[in-house]
Amino acid sequence: MLNWYTNPDSGGQAEIAARCTDAADGQYRIATSVLPRESSAQREQLIRRLAANDSSIDIMSLDPPYIPEFAEAGFLAPVPEDVAERVTEDTVESAIEGSTWDGELVAVPFWANTQLLWYRESVVEAAGLDMSEPVTWEQLVEVSQEQDVRMGAQGIRAEALTVWLNALIESAGGSIIQENAEDPADIELGLATDAATRAAEIMHTVAESGQVSPAFSTTGEGENAVAFESEDAGFMVNWPFVWPQALAGVEAGTLDPSVPEDYGWTIYPRVNEDEPAAPPYGGINLGIGAFSEYPEFAYEAAECIVSDENQAYYFITNGNPASSTTVYDDPEVLELFPMAPAIRESLEMAAPRPQTPYYNEVSVGIQRTYHPVTSVEPGATGEVAAALINAVLRGEQLL
Repeated sequence: MLNWYTNPDSGGQAEIAARCTDAADGQYRIATSVLPRESSAQREQLIRRLAANDSSIDIMSLDPPYIPEFAEAGFLAPVPEDVAERVTEDTVESAIEGSTWDGELVAVPFWANTQLLWYRESVVEAAGLDMSEPVTWEQLVEVSQEQDVRMGAQGIRAEALTVWLNALIESAGGSIIQENAEDPADIELGLATDAATRAAEIMHTVAESGQVSPAFSTTGEGENAVAFESEDAGFMVNWPFVWPQALAGVEAGTLDPSVPEDYGWTIYPRVNEDEPAAPPYGGINLGIGAFSEYPEFAYEAAECIVSDENQAYYFITNGNPASSTTVYDDPEVLELFPMAPAIRESLEMAAPRPQTPYYNEVSVGIQRTYHPVTSVEPGATGEVAAALINAVLRGEQLL
């Protein structure tokens, strides 16, 4: 028996487990256990059990930002060299990077996620904005004001805010963590750099544009997806779940078909006109528990789980994009997700969030200091955030 601890979904991982159990031809059976909905709660539950050398954790669906922490703590079984070669073949670069720590692949890429710039075709047509060319955040603010339409970004005090800030800093050519160090007190943060200041300028401009939701400080991905279905919608950055959600509304009779027919999509907005965007990267990768009694079978099962066939199934049925590049050529995927080529392109450009065993401290520190976004002061807020996070990493302050 192999135990696979999964993040919540619509039953896709349980079905894949059943498929791989059948393919194992009696060698093993895969049972699934669902973790809490919030990724921070998933991390907490798994870490507590692994700290107690729990041998019942064979396979884990891991949120990429927490992978360095698990690897550094010795909670992940080493990835065999031949497995590493196979699971990184034809895999988007961001998923490989998100599964790597200290120069070694430590997890198996499964599904990869990224944010697109969603827009209303009618709005860009009225504005004369050419969406076949890269656009900047400042252009979107200007058009939104001219056309009096809503912009959607994640201003909520949650992980979504860190995702937004990270994408902006990376797009400006910087990084939240400039240099890792064995001693957390020596980690060099990039929150007071020119790139971080430029990112803060964009956040402040969007928040004060007059075109975001009045509840911007409590608005996350779900709220933005719903708001994008309204008559005054214009632009939004969000994950691909936006599309199947809209189609489900049409099927249920709660959304007019003309609404998703007006949806357009393209690569994440640029911070600077002459620098490519670095869109957010997310998804789930598979870690094998260091204390599993069956690591060889667990890696065999993981390879089955992430096969192209199963990734395509997961994309089609649960709306979770693949880390395998070949899946984006699947005719059924292309039929159901016409934006699949844009997702693949975005994933090749995407930048993971800061890779550090202390990610939780970094992210929570950012959420505390950059919220509400209307209070962000370019230059000053980054310095405050860096001081807080450094104090936490030195053990001088608690979050």
